Amino acid sequence: MIEKTGLQEILAVAKNYGGDFAEIFIEKKNNSGVGLEAGKIERVVSGVDIGAGIRVIKGENTSYAYTNDLSIESLMKAAKIVAKSAGNKETPTSINLSKESKKDKVYVEKEPDTIPIDKKVEKVVEANKAAREIDDRIRQVMVAYGDVVQEVVIANSLGEMVEDKRVRTRFLVNSVAAEGSVIQTGYEAVGSFAGFELFDEIDSADIAKMAAKRAIKMLEAKPAPSGKMPVVMTSQSGGTMVHEACGHGLEADLVQKKLSVYADKKGQQVASPEITVIDDGTMKKYGYLNWDDEGVKTRKNTLIKNGVLEELMYDRLTAIKEKRESTGNGRRESYQDRPIPRMTNTYIDKGDLDPEKIIRATKRGILVEKMGGGQVNTTNGDFVFEVAEGYLIEDGEIKEAVRGATLTGNGPTVLNNIDMVGQDLGFAIGTCGKDGQGVPVSDAQPTLRITEMIIGGTNAPGAGPEIKRIRRI
Repeated sequence: MIEKTGLQEILAVAKNYGGDFAEIFIEKKNNSGVGLEAGKIERVVSGVDIGAGIRVIKGENTSYAYTNDLSIESLMKAAKIVAKSAGNKETPTSINLSKESKKDKVYVEKEPDTIPIDKKVEKVVEANKAAREIDDRIRQVMVAYGDVVQEVVIANSLGEMVEDKRVRTRFLVNSVAAEGSVIQTGYEAVGSFAGFELFDEIDSADIAKMAAKRAIKMLEAKPAPSGKMPVVMTSQSGGTMVHEACGHGLEADLVQKKLSVYADKKGQQVASPEITVIDDGTMKKYGYLNWDDEGVKTRKNTLIKNGVLEELMYDRLTAIKEKRESTGNGRRESYQDRPIPRMTNTYIDKGDLDPEKIIRATKRGILVEKMGGGQVNTTNGDFVFEVAEGYLIEDGEIKEAVRGATLTGNGPTVLNNIDMVGQDLGFAIGTCGKDGQGVPVSDAQPTLRITEMIIGGTNAPGAGPEIKRIRRI
C-alpha cells in the first residue's frame, strides 16, 4: 500500500522526539453482508475501509493517531502529532526496515469478493425457509451472512515489517418461537478463517433447522428448578464461561491494573488439577491470526496447566512493563484503535473421559447443551450466564428440557469445582468486546462437570464499572 522507503521516513518522524517505540498499522478491509428479517432481505452491504494508525510509546505512555488518508503528507502530519508527545527535544533518527516478513499464503479456496452477491443472498433465503418449515410456531427468523478480507502492513522502529491477509466468513440464524404468552429463541452461528468454502463444510439450511428446533424445544420445556446442584456442560454449549469468567482475567492489562481476580497469582493453583486453559492464535479457527496486530507471530500459550497459573496474554506495551516478550495477543478492531491484549482461540483442553460416563455419574443436576448471554465482573470473577438449552439429569439419564435457567457463580471457584473432563472439544465463534473494540474469537471446552452451582436467579452479582455484558455474534 505504501513503499518501504515511505514507511521508514514516517517511522523516523514518529520517533524524532525521543519515543522508545514507534509503529504504523495500515489496513485495507473489504466487507460484505446480507441480513434477512420478517421474511425479507433487509440489508445487502459491501464496502472498503482503508486507513492507518500511528503509535508512539514513551515509557509506559502511549500516543495514537489515525487517518483514512494514506498520502505521505497526511501520514507525516499524524506522525509529527504523536511524536511530540514523547518530549520537547527533537532528536533526528533513521529507521531501516531490515526485518521484513512477507505474508504467508492464505489457503482460501473461494475468496469472498469473487463470489456473486446472489450466491450469498441464496444461502440466507434458504436458511429462512428451512427454519420456518420446522414448525408453525416459529414466528420470526433473522439470518445474517458476513465476510471480510483484511490486508494489513505493520512496521515499527525495531526494523520489523509484516504483511498479512486475513479472510473470515460467518453465518448466523436466530429463530423466535411463540405459543400463547410464552416466547423462546433459538440461536446458532458458524464461522471460520475461510472463504465461501465454509458452505462446502456446513449447510445453511441445517444451521437454520438447529436454531428453529432449539426455539421449539425451549417453548415446550418446563421451568427450570432452582437451587444448588451439579452442572454438566457439553462440548456443544460453547466456551462462553472460559472466555468471560476466566479468559479476560488472564489478559495482562487487567492483571497489571489489579482489575483481575488472577492478579499476583502466577505459579499458584487457581483451578482443579483437571483443568488446562490454552489460548492458541495458530489454530485455523475464527480467531486465527498468522501475525497479531502488532506484527508479532502468534503462538500457542498455555495459560493454566493442571490448575496452576503459568502465563498471561501480553501485547507489546504490557510486555514492556514486565521486561519480557509479547505472547502475540496484541489485537485491535481496526486502524482507528490502539492494540490491547486480547484472546484469539481460547479453550479448556480436553481430558480422557467418555462424555456419556460424565452424565451417567451424575445422580441429579442440569445438563447445559447451549449457553446464552450474561454478565461478568472481571475484577472478582462473579458471573451470571443464561442457559439457552438445558435438560434435567436424574439418576444418570437425560430427562425433560428446562427453560429459564441461569448459572450464577464465580470463575475461579467454578474452575476449582470441575471434577470430570471429557475427551471431546467443541468450538463456538463470537465477537469479543473490550474497551469499545470488537474482534473475532472462538472459544471451546470439552464436556465437563461442575460439582455445584447456583441454578436460577435473575440478579447479576457485583456492581460497578467492571460489570461486562456478554455479546455474541
